[in-house]
Amino acid sequence: MARLIRPDRHISDAANQADSYRVIRGRVNGLKKAPDARLRPYLEQAGFGSAALIRTSDLRYDLLTALVERLCPETHTFHFPCGECTVTLEDVAMQLGLSIDGSPLLGESPEDEESNFSGLKFTWLKAKFGQLSATTTKGELMCAARAYIMHILGGVLMPDANNNKVHLMYLPLLVDLSSVSSYNWGSAVLAVLYRELCRVTNPNVVDMG
Repeated sequence: MARLIRPDRHISDAANQADSYRVIRGRVNGLKKAPDARLRPYLEQAGFGSAALIRTSDLRYDLLTALVERLCPETHTFHFPCGECTVTLEDVAMQLGLSIDGSPLLGESPEDEESNFSGLKFTWLKAKFGQLSATTTKGELMCAARAYIMHILGGVLMPDANNNKVHLMYLPLLVDLSSVSSYNWGSAVLAVLYRELCRVTNPNVVDMG
C-alpha cells in the first residue's frame, strides 16, 4: 500500500516477510458475563446498555491485522481494491449505542506525584461488585452499575497499556447516572480507536487496545 505523506515504517512493509510478520495481540479485559438484570435500568439510563452486551471472546485479531495492513494513518481510512472506508461516529452510535452529542470529555493531566494511585484494578471491581445479593439496596445497585461502566470503559472501550485497571478520571463523570449520557462518549472512544489503529501500523508494536 502506498502511503501519502509519512516515511514511517508500516506494517504492510512486513506483510511479505514471513520471518517478521506477526498477528496483533489484543489488550482488552472484557467481562465474561452479562450484567445482573437489576443493573440494566441504570446502565440504560447512563447510555451504556448496548455497550454492556459486548463480548470480547469473539474478536478475531488475525482479521484485524489484515485490516491494519490497509490502514492509511494520515486519513484513518482502510484502502481496498474497491475503494476506501473508515469507522465513523455514526458507526460508534449504531454499533455501541454511545452518545455522540453533548459535552466533550475534557480534563487536566495529573502531575506525576498525583498519579501514583490513578486506577482501580479490575480484580478489585469484580471482587467488590461482581456478586450482588438478593437484599442489595438501590444505592448499592447504583454503585455496582458505576463499577460495571468503569470496567467497560477501561477494559473494552478505552483500555490502557496495563490491561488490568481503569483510570480514575472517569469516575467523577459517573456520579450522577442520569447525566452520564450527556457526555460525548462516542467521540472519545473513536479517538482512542484511531490512535490505537495508527499505533499498530508500526511493525514493532505488537498489541492494541
